[in-house]
Amino acid sequence: MDRFDTTLWAPRVLGLLRIVTAFMFIQHGTAKLFGLPAVEGMGTVELMSIYGLAGVLESVGGLMLLLGLFTRPVAFVLSGQMAFAYFMAHAPQGFLPIANHGELAVQWCFLFLYFAAAGAGAFSIDAARKRAG
Repeated sequence: MDRFDTTLWAPRVLGLLRIVTAFMFIQHGTAKLFGLPAVEGMGTVELMSIYGLAGVLESVGGLMLLLGLFTRPVAFVLSGQMAFAYFMAHAPQGFLPIANHGELAVQWCFLFLYFAAAGAGAFSIDAARKRAG
């Protein structure tokens, strides 16, 4: 067997990409909702606000993505959230993401869109459910 066999490695790398991305994304939600981790310039937000909703989506959606649970629909929703965040918060400050500090929102938008299309990969509840069913 070829040690660079894509049928062996692609699902594993996809799973690792999902886990690392979700871990990074969850931190944005918990920083908004709980002030953890404490980030300079980012305090807790009112739960019943647009930023509170973003914090809930980032925390709960990020956790579901981390676990690989309902990955495709969750990733689709998170992709939409990041598109909304870009056009609401960044695009009004200028056209190019590098100029309006929206690079991360754009990257996450398309990364989540990729997960919505590709699925969870390895190391996920979705994969375990698929094997069992």
